[in-house]
Amino acid sequence: MEPGLEELMPRLLPVGDCDLAEDFDPTVPPRTPQEYLKRVQIEAARCPDVVVAQIDPRKLKKKPTVNISISGCQPAPEGYSPTLKWQQQQVANFSAVRQSLNKHRNHWRSQHLDSNVTMPKSEDEEGWKKFCLGERVYSEIDALSDNENLGIDYMKVGFPPLLSIVSRMNQATVTSVLEYLISWFGEKKFTPELGRWLYALLACLEKPLLPEAHSLIRQLARRCSQVRALEESKNEEQISALNLIICLVSRYFDQRDLADEPS
Repeated sequence: MEPGLEELMPRLLPVGDCDLAEDFDPTVPPRTPQEYLKRVQIEAARCPDVVVAQIDPRKLKKKPTVNISISGCQPAPEGYSPTLKWQQQQVANFSAVRQSLNKHRNHWRSQHLDSNVTMPKSEDEEGWKKFCLGERVYSEIDALSDNENLGIDYMKVGFPPLLSIVSRMNQATVTSVLEYLISWFGEKKFTPELGRWLYALLACLEKPLLPEAHSLIRQLARRCSQVRALEESKNEEQISALNLIICLVSRYFDQRDLADEPS
């Protein structure tokens, strides 16, 4: 260290002249306080002024960033706001579905899947979108030829959220698939296939919610309210489905600031 810098940064362990044995060896354990302080001083002098860490970027795992918005939902179109009685009934029905699912989860998990059902890996976002929504919705194909059997070709119409399927999904997978579908819904239209899976995944979410799941379902409710407000044809079936999701997020999962005001 330069003399000028030493005046500004005095040594934390000043070691003056001290009587050290002639056979002092800094590589062996110190025997006296003076030897200890001298050894520390020698080791400090050998340290480089700048140390650059060697980091393997392949070993870094991206941590999810959770952004929780406090903004509410857009109000329902005039005449389409659900009644409080309807909302309470939906919450009761949903609670019963969750209880039944939890009670019989082990039974349904033990059931064999059909040979044509191959569940994607948890991290396979595109695979899950196609699995849940089907090629027709995922690829935004409006119509298929008449000779295609939609009731059999699940690759085209998507696999329904069968109990034998959702019972095999752990919480990490449930949250991941929910995130994939909400992300897709953020730029696409609402479809019955999407609605069925969203309902099933919400039924599989465990309470209390983790922060990531909390943020996701709030995002879902707000998106439903946006789509509902822009619904020009006033399709009652679709508005009812959107009302249902907003109701479950706000009233079952206790996000009351997102709840629809009773009509």
